[in-house]
Amino acid sequence: PYRVLGVGRSSSQADIKKAYKRLAREWHPDKNKDPGAEDKFIQISKAYEILSNEEKRANFDRYGDVGESQGFSQQQHRQFHRFHDGFYFDESFFHFPFNSERRDTSDEKYLLHFSHYINEIVPDSFKKPYLIKITSDWCFSCIHIEPVWKEVAQELEALGAGIGVVHAGYERRLAHHLGAHSTPTLLGLINGKITFFHNAVVRENLRQFVENLLPGNLVEKITDKNYIRFLSHWRKDNKPHVLLFDHMPVVPLLYKLAAFAYRDYLSFGYVYVGLRGTEELSSQYNINVYTPTMMVFKEHIDRPADVVQAREMKKQLIDDFLSQNKFLMVARLTSQRLFQELCPVKKSHRQRKHCVVLLTEEEEKFAEAYEAFLTFAVANTKDTLRFVHIYSNRQPEFADALLMDEEKYHGRSAVVILERRNNAGKIAYKALEEAWQGSKEDNFILLDLLDQLRTDPGLLSSETVVADLNDELAPMFLIRWFYSTLDYISDCWDSLFHSNWREMMPLLSLLFSALFILFGTVIVQAFSDSSDTRDPPPSGKEETAAKTEKNDASFSKESNSRIPKKGFVEVTELTDINYTSNLVRLRPGHMNVVLILSNSTKTPLLQKFALEVYTFTGSSSLHFSFLSLDKHREWLEYLLEFAQDAAPIPNQYDKHFLERDYTGYVLALNGHKKYFCLFKPHRSGDEGGTMGSCEDYDALQHAEARGKSSCSPGSRSIKNKLHKLSFWMERLLEGSLQRFYIPSWPALD
Repeated sequence: PYRVLGVGRSSSQADIKKAYKRLAREWHPDKNKDPGAEDKFIQISKAYEILSNEEKRANFDRYGDVGESQGFSQQQHRQFHRFHDGFYFDESFFHFPFNSERRDTSDEKYLLHFSHYINEIVPDSFKKPYLIKITSDWCFSCIHIEPVWKEVAQELEALGAGIGVVHAGYERRLAHHLGAHSTPTLLGLINGKITFFHNAVVRENLRQFVENLLPGNLVEKITDKNYIRFLSHWRKDNKPHVLLFDHMPVVPLLYKLAAFAYRDYLSFGYVYVGLRGTEELSSQYNINVYTPTMMVFKEHIDRPADVVQAREMKKQLIDDFLSQNKFLMVARLTSQRLFQELCPVKKSHRQRKHCVVLLTEEEEKFAEAYEAFLTFAVANTKDTLRFVHIYSNRQPEFADALLMDEEKYHGRSAVVILERRNNAGKIAYKALEEAWQGSKEDNFILLDLLDQLRTDPGLLSSETVVADLNDELAPMFLIRWFYSTLDYISDCWDSLFHSNWREMMPLLSLLFSALFILFGTVIVQAFSDSSDTRDPPPSGKEETAAKTEKNDASFSKESNSRIPKKGFVEVTELTDINYTSNLVRLRPGHMNVVLILSNSTKTPLLQKFALEVYTFTGSSSLHFSFLSLDKHREWLEYLLEFAQDAAPIPNQYDKHFLERDYTGYVLALNGHKKYFCLFKPHRSGDEGGTMGSCEDYDALQHAEARGKSSCSPGSRSIKNKLHKLSFWMERLLEGSLQRFYIPSWPALD
């Protein structure tokens, strides 16, 4: 940081501040069009953030390291280790990457960019969950969690989870899209939905966080009592069923991640072989209880279709095993997506793949024909053939396109050999001349046709166009709507208690606007009617006198023991005595609206300020104060440094710098959350029409208090500084104003 600002280690705070202002003015992105100006400006700001804080500066002077050995000799190194007896100190802990070349290389392969995230990561999150870290340069907390992050990232990646890193300094758009407003931030992404991590960054919590992202019904616990029911669901689910036998009491995360990746194709069960009540299951399938075993069951539940055993199940081994067993031997065509996967479009003459389709129905009388077709498929499985079946009553358009509604197939099963020609639904096919009954003669005829097809592709002489298949397993509309509603409520609940309030502000604004429209008008009307009934309208003289009395009661120094009345605005001076109670320890949800003024502008600015904010005094969460610029200019300038472009740095740093006029500035200070909103004075030249007149209210006030008119040009110019302050207050209550955050409130000396 010293090198970035160009100052020495013995430089005073004034020298550091002066160097920062000069460099910030030179490298501000709005003034410097150099491509690297923005990164340079960030480095300057971060360097000043460290060196302007005495505690951070002391820590850096004592332990900091920017890739050089300055200020930390071998003698100091030995003394440090003698002082911290038995404590290991890694010098790389305080490594500050000033540019992309100095960044930690372990995160480079995980770095995400906005387009890469939208086009690849989000779609891939429907196959595996992602753990994403948002980091930045000069982030001490990021460095603190780095060892844990490296360990967990390597472990989860080996298990099948996705890992991502977003550098907030270089990918601001992506960081904002993810809703990360501070660093470090850890979040999970699954099915396109973002979930924030809120616990301590330790290995167990991060593993549990990723595991909690997964749906709870991915893997079913299987025992002797329910294994037959589980395996028999293949006909209803139209999926093979996978059983993992292991001696771990809980389902391994590796198995859960594999189940999530293949949940559209397979159903998963877990058998804890050490549990009483699994002996029959282990004995029937001859399971070695000391070696993890994975079995896949298809149409026959008495024997597995495939088995794999290994002392250490690895992700690659599981992926290879599951990808080879994604479908039943004779899968049922239940959707267009499944049809496209099982019967792909012909790409070339050497990559032909034919589908042998059994068109049948669900009734029991068709079971024999189906079993014969299944036996034939098991005996004649080839890479170029795919055996499937379809229920004609559930897919009538598909069946009519192939069978042409011929009488000989009515109420009977039929077999068709087809090949998809394009994605538009065009297929070439040939149907068996007679209905399929599963006899030996039918088997011979079908086998002969398949043999001819290998040498004569022109055998599929008929062509037709079939419509897309209906999705038979899709949930009903009401069920989809119900689950969508639950997801939305869950998101709102999570956002309400965990997410940044910036994300919730549009929803809250809409909600409160609707409530105001519904009830606000009625309440205001009711109070207006009751007020009109009690208090008759005063005469002109009484009204003028009342206004004068209100102003005197509001702004006179001698009216400390007044009784509040209608039109009264309590504005207190912010001093070192009430600074802690009125700002630093202000209750959550409360804000202090502070007017900046000088001794010469105090009376006119306070009068205009009271007129502008009077309509907002009904809110108990707003407090109104004023700050003397003559006494606390340094405190104000420190705050304005955190406001972008709020107080532009002058061209020269000289005595005129201290004479800048801040009168008329208004700060809305949130003491609990440590941010403020800024109102800049309105230039009097913007509205020429208001310069030629003076309000009666002001004329009466000054005529009575000073004995002369208040319509002087100087008075009007000062009051016009607070023009449109009421509109700014409305935006403040809406939450639509820009917020400037500060690390801590400075002392008000």
